[in-house]
Amino acid sequence: MESKRQQKVSSLLQQELAAAFQRDLPHLFPGLPPGISTVRVSPDLGVARVYLSVLTVGGTNPGEQQLVLVKDNGKAIRQALAKRVRSQLRIVPELVFFLDDSAAYAAQMDKVFGDLHIPPAPAEDPTGTADEAGSAPKRPKLFADDESE
Repeated sequence: MESKRQQKVSSLLQQELAAAFQRDLPHLFPGLPPGISTVRVSPDLGVARVYLSVLTVGGTNPGEQQLVLVKDNGKAIRQALAKRVRSQLRIVPELVFFLDDSAAYAAQMDKVFGDLHIPPAPAEDPTGTADEAGSAPKRPKLFADDESE
């Protein structure tokens, strides 16, 4: 479980990294810059794991290319981040970038659930607890002296 300080620092880093990608470093990314889906900070605030989400256009997967591009320019990204958070953090954590595949995983699970064949419920009550076809089933007797019906 993350401490409050870790949560605050990760939220700050997420906001400032997204702003740096869009405003300070647009020349590094052809097309759209990657989005920052999650930032997780180590307990000593020395390492930040940054999860990038990349939009796929037309069925192509540019995620790996964007990840390589971000890792190659990690020093420039960290410097741009340091300029933005120097008044709030004493030391800017080391940035480790990962590709966030939660959207692809959700799409895959949606496809799996969509392909499931679930047979419809039987028309009759198999337990036989209903009196007539349209009536509700009888309540079970919970206690021996339960004479409510």
